[in-house]
Amino acid sequence: MKFLIAGLGSIGRQHLRNLVALGERDILLYRTHQSTLPEDELADFPVETDLVQALNLKPDAVIITNPTARHLEVAIPAARAGCHLLLEKPISDSMQGIEELLNAVESGGGEVLVGYQFRFHPGLQKIEELLQKRTIGQPVSVRAHWGEYLPGWHPWEDYRQGYSARSDLGGGVILTLSHPLDYLRWLLGDVSEVWAFSGTLGELGVEVEDSAEIGVRFSSGVIGSVHLDYLQQPPNHFLELIGTEGTIIWNFAHGGVRLYLSEENAWKSYPIQKGFERNDMLLDEMSHFFDLVNGNANSKCTLSDGVRALELALAAKNSSQKKKIVQIN
Repeated sequence: MKFLIAGLGSIGRQHLRNLVALGERDILLYRTHQSTLPEDELADFPVETDLVQALNLKPDAVIITNPTARHLEVAIPAARAGCHLLLEKPISDSMQGIEELLNAVESGGGEVLVGYQFRFHPGLQKIEELLQKRTIGQPVSVRAHWGEYLPGWHPWEDYRQGYSARSDLGGGVILTLSHPLDYLRWLLGDVSEVWAFSGTLGELGVEVEDSAEIGVRFSSGVIGSVHLDYLQQPPNHFLELIGTEGTIIWNFAHGGVRLYLSEENAWKSYPIQKGFERNDMLLDEMSHFFDLVNGNANSKCTLSDGVRALELALAAKNSSQKKKIVQIN
């Protein structure tokens, strides 16, 4: 299978390494040469700087890892050409062009996996299993918290120039850290209402929102909140689910799940395997992408899922700007 990687920043490089680790070598790079990372690890792979020329080389699959605001510039022509897509999250920074992408995928016939890799985290997969079994009864409320320190992400570059800190590239904490908006919907179903407060509250010198507090009401009646920020030191990412018969807690720091059952008045722990690393999610995601394009699996995060996550992120931004609850159709 021939792969084209569009965008060679940190996540593009990681996907490249994972492809090689999984035994793939027929890899083409589409570049604008704006990455601030060293060039050494790219030296063995052919490079195209023109997308039309790159697609003329007939890649089977395109991995889209350029800045968020430029995803569709690659995704739409690649989909029209019949390529399978691994499209990094969020799929864009606005709804403009989304209908065109949907039509391109339908006409081209390729498969799509959206890169919300937390769907491949064993702790969250355990939570999905517990919820399906109604282990804590009826879920009633949920709280997700993800605080990161933006200057610590890419120490090799000025964080203020990275896509996460630039509105013109689709940055801001709501879009960049939108994983909880996806995995909460995966675990609890569709959202019907969103409200949010957000702002640039820290002293990072960025032009985008660095903090957000988002409220959600799910179609099932479950209520919840999502906290996102670029400011927290040390970083902290956790999830708490409250049900009528117990509580589930997950923390990314150790990865495992804790379950409290009210009838037993006790906690139970579900640790993840020793040696688990963040890249394991990306490796599992890539292996699933192989299965998807070979017809051996259905997408675990479809284009429709990606559209829904984008709608939630944009609803949060809209709510904060207009100071009102936003209904989700």
